[in-house]
Amino acid sequence: CEWVRVDEDDEAAIGITAYAAEQVGDIVFIELPDLGTILTAGEPFGVIESVKAVSELFAPVSGTVTEINEELSDTPEIAAEDPHGEGWLVKVTLGEPNELKQLKDAEEYQAMIDDA
Repeated sequence: CEWVRVDEDDEAAIGITAYAAEQVGDIVFIELPDLGTILTAGEPFGVIESVKAVSELFAPVSGTVTEINEELSDTPEIAAEDPHGEGWLVKVTLGEPNELKQLKDAEEYQAMIDDA
């Protein structure tokens, strides 16, 4: 599962949740989109590979990629070690800010995984 954090009016960071990082295990490779790529909410935008499996990354919101976490190319494990901080994946300019209203907040997400 991916998270989104709005840093400024229409700029947001995207990463994987701590729960998702725990589920995938030791991350060995992350494939991210190029700068300028347009992401569509709910569609794949990259791949995360761990010792357990290869999984697609899905965009929680639509937007244009403005920054990529270059640290992850050499040290992909950061995405699992600090998933809500230094382990962010990409930053985007939001294409449809209203999509944020459709996402779960942290409490709703925690309740969902507690029920799983």
